[in-house]
Amino acid sequence: MRLSSILIRVATFGAAALVAYVGSSTSVSLLEKRSGMAVQEALIDANMAWSRVIADGLQIVIEGEAPTEVARLRAVTVAGGVVDASRVINNASVKDTSRAVAPDFAIEMLRNESGVSLIGLIPADTDRESLTDDLQDMAEGDPVTDLLETADYPVPSSWRASMHFGVRAMDILPRSKISVSAGLVQITASSDSPEQRAQLERRIRAMKPEGVAMQLNITAPRPVVSPFITRFILDTNGARFEACTADTAEAQDMILQAAANAGFEGRSGCTLGLGSPSRQWGNVVSQSIEAIASLGGGTLTVSDADVTIEALIDTPQDTFDEIVGRLENRLPEVFALSATLPEPEVESETGPPQFIAALTDDDGVTLTGRLPNDLTTTLVENFAQARFPGSEVEMGTLTDENLPTDWQVRILAGLEALSRLKEGSLTVEPDSIVVSGTTGNEEASADISGLLVNKLGPDADFSINVEYLPELDLVVAGPSPEQCVRQINIVTANRKITFDPGSATLTAEAGATMNDIAEILSQCIDLSIEIAGYTDSQGREEMNLALSQERAEAVLSALRARRVPTSSFNAIGYGEADPIADNGTEEGREANRRIEFRLVTEEEAEAAEDGEATAEDSADETAEETPAEPEAAAE
Repeated sequence: MRLSSILIRVATFGAAALVAYVGSSTSVSLLEKRSGMAVQEALIDANMAWSRVIADGLQIVIEGEAPTEVARLRAVTVAGGVVDASRVINNASVKDTSRAVAPDFAIEMLRNESGVSLIGLIPADTDRESLTDDLQDMAEGDPVTDLLETADYPVPSSWRASMHFGVRAMDILPRSKISVSAGLVQITASSDSPEQRAQLERRIRAMKPEGVAMQLNITAPRPVVSPFITRFILDTNGARFEACTADTAEAQDMILQAAANAGFEGRSGCTLGLGSPSRQWGNVVSQSIEAIASLGGGTLTVSDADVTIEALIDTPQDTFDEIVGRLENRLPEVFALSATLPEPEVESETGPPQFIAALTDDDGVTLTGRLPNDLTTTLVENFAQARFPGSEVEMGTLTDENLPTDWQVRILAGLEALSRLKEGSLTVEPDSIVVSGTTGNEEASADISGLLVNKLGPDADFSINVEYLPELDLVVAGPSPEQCVRQINIVTANRKITFDPGSATLTAEAGATMNDIAEILSQCIDLSIEIAGYTDSQGREEMNLALSQERAEAVLSALRARRVPTSSFNAIGYGEADPIADNGTEEGREANRRIEFRLVTEEEAEAAEDGEATAEDSADETAEETPAEPEAAAE
C-alpha cells in the first residue's frame, strides 16, 4: 500500500510538470509569434517590405537586404515603436555599395529641457569633435545624445551649408526639432509669445544661406483677449472688420466665410486668442454678420457675451424687427442682444461740439476743441503728457459748459486709443468717436476697438481707420541700427560696464548689464558697431591705451559668450583720449573710465577697408624697393 501511494504521488507530480511545461511552451511560442507579426506589419506599413522578422524568444531579429543604410537604421526605429528597443537585433544588410547609389544624408536634431539628441546619417569626413563641442555649449550642462551613423560617400554640394544653418538655428531655439538634408532645413519650434516668435522668425530668415530651402514653423501660445471682441461694419464704403477675434481656427473660418458672403474682400485673418465666453462664439458672430448683411448694412459689435447691432438709418422698421427677432431667438442663452435703429439726424446750424487731437511724429500732440472747465483742461493736458512721453503737448482748447456729462470720459478714452498709433488724429463728438492714422502694430485696430468698448460700452458709436505699415513694425522689421545703439547707450548710462581695478576683468555687477545689452543686440541684424574703451589720465599713456584696448576686447568676448553675432563688431581702445569729465576729480575720472558703443556707417566701414588696402599696398611697394639684407651666417 505504501509503495502504491508513493507511485501515485510521483505520477501526479510528473503529470502536473508535463502540463506546466507544455502550457509555458505554448505561451512563449504564442508571444513570439504575436510580437514577430506585429513588428513585421509595422515594417510593411513603413514601406519596408524588404525586411524579414524572426522572433527568437523575447528577441526580435530583423533580416533582409535594405536598399540604403538609412533604411536599415530606420527599421530598428520602427520596430522599437512596437516592442522594447533593447529586444531588437538588426541583422539586416545593405545592398552592395559598389552598385548602390550614395545614400541621402539626413540628420534630425531635437533640443528641449532634457538636452540635445541627434539621429541620422552624416558623411564620414564630418568634424564630429567640432560638432560635439558646439552641441555641448548649446546644451549648457544638459546631456547630449549622439546616435549618428556615418557613411563614406561623396558629400552633396549643399550639405555643409544646410548642416551649419541647422545647428545655428537650433542654437537660438531652445525648444525645437530641426531636420537637415542636403539643400533643405525643416524647423519646428515653440516660443513664449507672438512677439518672440516674430523676432525668432526674422533672425532665422536673415541667417538662411542662399541655395538652402527652409520650412519654418514656430508656434506661440495664444494671447488672452479681454474683452473678446469682433466688430464688423457694412455701409456705403463696403464691408470691413475693425476687430476680429476667434477662439479656434474653425470659428475663424466660419466668421470669415460669413463676412465674405456679406462682401468682405480685405485681408483675411482673425486674432486667435483665449477668453471666449462660449464655445459657440464662431456661430454667434457668423450669424450676427449674416443679420447685418440681411439688414442691408450696419455696425456689429460682439464684446464678450454682448451682441450690439446698429442698423443703417434708412432700414425699414419691419425688416429690422424681423431680422433682429430671428437672430435673438437663435442666440445661445449666455449672449444678450441689443439692437438699435437710428432716427434721422436733425441738422444743426452750429453743428455738434468737437474735441480734436492731432499726433505727428515731429510736432508732437495738438489738442483743440471744447472742454467743460479749467480743471478738465488741466486733467486732459496731464493725461496727454503721460500717454505721449517725449512729445510736446500743445493746448488750443476752449471752455464750454454745455457739454455731455460723459464728455471727459470719451476724450480720455480717445486719447488713449490715439496713443496706440505712430501718427494720426482723434475727433470726439457727442455721438461718435473717429480714430485714424498709421501704426506699426498689426493688431492696433483690434486693440483700439477693445479699448473703446471696454471704456465706453459695447453700444458706443466709433469709427477706426488705421493703416498698418510694416516699416513701422519693430517686431517684423526689427529696430533700426540707430535705435539699437540708442537703447544700448541708455542701458550703459544707467549702469556702467565696470572692471576690476587696473584690469580688464569684468566685475560680477557688470554681468546683468551685459545680459541686457545682449538681449537688445539679439533683435538687431547686420549691425556694425565699434566698442570703444576709454580710461582716465592716471598712469602712463601707453599703459592706459593698452588697458582700454583690453577692456574693449573683454566686452566683445562677453557678448560673444552670450551668443551675440559679433563678426561685424570691432573693439578699439582710445586710452585717455576724448575725456567727458574733469580728470582732476574722482567723479570725473570715474566718468572717463567707460565703454561706449558707436554705430559704424557703411561709408566709414568702406573708408576703413580702403585705408587698410592702401596701407597693405604701400607696405608691399616698400618691401619691393628695399633691398633684401644678407642672411646671417649660420653659427
